[in-house]
Amino acid sequence: MRQIKNKDSKIEILLRKELWKRNLRYRKNVASITGKPDIAFIGKKIAIFVDSEFFHGFDWENRQNDIKSNRDFWIKKIERNMQRDAEVNAALQSDGWLVLRFWGYEIKHNVSECADKIEKAFWERR
Repeated sequence: MRQIKNKDSKIEILLRKELWKRNLRYRKNVASITGKPDIAFIGKKIAIFVDSEFFHGFDWENRQNDIKSNRDFWIKKIERNMQRDAEVNAALQSDGWLVLRFWGYEIKHNVSECADKIEKAFWERR
């Protein structure tokens, strides 16, 4: 667990480089914002989270059966992560933030489409 990166992962860097190319300037890992989003546009109140498939429970109904070792620990941990994600989304949205979440595979396979969604939200927020 110690070797798992919680910031500056490859998928985060890939997305951030794309946003930087588009002249979208952001803050990263802002501790003062609920949930400590990976990327934040503070003035526009946009919080962006980059979620890995395993730790955030992508396709959880099917994938939880893939866990073979230490099932009690991992299932409990991942389900709590999913619950925390929902709590963070609700808290930020109630404070007027737009929350965008992207799965790692979305960024790996089509980073420009993810950046398009962020850029569109950026220019639409007042």
